[in-house]
Amino acid sequence: MPAEIILQQTPDAAALLGKREQLATVRTTLAERESELAQLRAQLKTFEGRYLRQVGILYAELDDLEARIAEREVDLYNSDSARRRAEETRQRAQDTYDAAFGDAREAEEFDPPPSLKTLFRDIAKRIHPDFARDGAEQKHFTLLMARANQAYSRGDAETLQRLLDDHREINASIAGEGAAAELLRITRQIQHAERDIATLDAERHTLLAGELAQLYLEADTSAREHRDLLTELATSLREQIADARRRFELIDRQISAHGR
Repeated sequence: MPAEIILQQTPDAAALLGKREQLATVRTTLAERESELAQLRAQLKTFEGRYLRQVGILYAELDDLEARIAEREVDLYNSDSARRRAEETRQRAQDTYDAAFGDAREAEEFDPPPSLKTLFRDIAKRIHPDFARDGAEQKHFTLLMARANQAYSRGDAETLQRLLDDHREINASIAGEGAAAELLRITRQIQHAERDIATLDAERHTLLAGELAQLYLEADTSAREHRDLLTELATSLREQIADARRRFELIDRQISAHGR
C-alpha cells in the first residue's frame, strides 16, 4: 500500500488560522454590541417622546403657573426676595418648556463643513463594503460604514478621524506579504475591535445611568406589575396643576383687594 501523506501546518499557518478565528469571534461580539446599543438608543428615544407628550408638557404647564404665581407675589409684596424668586421660577419654567417642546422646533438644516465632507469621503474610499477582500471583511466594512454615516450625520469629526486612523494603522506598510505580515494585520484588527467593544460597553453604562434610562427602567418594572408609571405621573401633575391654579386665583383676589 502506498504510504499516506499527511500535510503538517507550519507554525505561522496554524497561528494565522487561530487569529482569524479569534478575529471572527471578536467582530461578531462587536456587531452584537453595536446592535444592542442601537436598540437601547431607539428604546430610550421612543420612551422620551412618550414621556414628553404625557408628562413633560404637564411639567411645563405647572412650572409656568408657579412662575406666574411668583410674579404676582412681586406685585403683592414688592420685595427683593419676591423678585429673585420670580426670576428663578421663570427661568425654571423656560428650561422646562424648552425640554418639553424643543424637539418640536424646526431643526436647522445640516450643512457639514468642507473638512468633514473630505474626511468622510476619505473614509468611504477605504472601508466601503465594495472594497472588501472577502465576505467576512465585507460584513465588517458594512458595520464600519454604518458607524461612519452616523458620525457624519451628527457632525462627529472625532469619530470619523478615529475610524480613518484605525484603518491606516491596521493596514500600515508591513514588511513581507506572507503569513507573518497577515498575522500582524489581524492582530491589529483584533486590538481595535476589542477597544471598540470596551467603548460601546462604557457608552451603554453611561446611558443606563442617566435619569431618562432610570425612569425607563422604572416604567418597565411598573408595566410588569400592570401599572402605567407615566399615566400615574401625569395624574399627579394634573392634581398639582389644579392646586396651582387655585393658588394663582387666590393671590389674584388678594391683589385686587389691595387695589393693585
